[in-house]
Amino acid sequence: MIALEQTPDLWTITLDRADKANSLTEAMLEELCAITSRDDLPNALVLTGAGRVFSAGADLDAARAGLATSPLWERLSGQIAGLPCLTIAALNGTLAGGAFGMALACDIRLAVPGAKFFYPVMKLGFLPQPSDPARLCALVGPARAKMILMAGTKIEADEALAWGLVDRIAAPDSLLDDARALTADSCAATQAHVAAIKRLVAPE
Repeated sequence: MIALEQTPDLWTITLDRADKANSLTEAMLEELCAITSRDDLPNALVLTGAGRVFSAGADLDAARAGLATSPLWERLSGQIAGLPCLTIAALNGTLAGGAFGMALACDIRLAVPGAKFFYPVMKLGFLPQPSDPARLCALVGPARAKMILMAGTKIEADEALAWGLVDRIAAPDSLLDDARALTADSCAATQAHVAAIKRLVAPE
């Protein structure tokens, strides 16, 4: 349910459970954590989904069994944020719930025109992942972060672009090509150079 396409310089990770809106199970989260903790990392990584939805968040049955509050979500987003390579979320459709953390942790976010963004933790009675509110606030500001997290607002792609939640809108048939094109300079550089510039942009 997680597909990994690898070249020496670029990895593409695809959430591949389109029949379930790419909702995430514990096994999928564990696999994503394993991939993003490997030692043989590339210069750039693209994260996307199969079908027309990036991810609906936690699988409903798994969420009811406790996955909604699992530390795996925070572990995964923290690992993505800490990667020393360029990371791009190629959002092929709607992004919801816990899956928000993966996209927020990426360096760049592209989205297709029909994508919607929502994080219904207030309605469902859960807290967001610990790092998500700060990452969201850094992108869109505190008031808009509260609109998403506290008012349950669904943001469409054009508004997400205007807010800074996504960085570019891409046509569905060119989304992956556009994302990979943005990795070209990083893929042509040394890993040390990529990591050094990333540290300068976002010093710890």
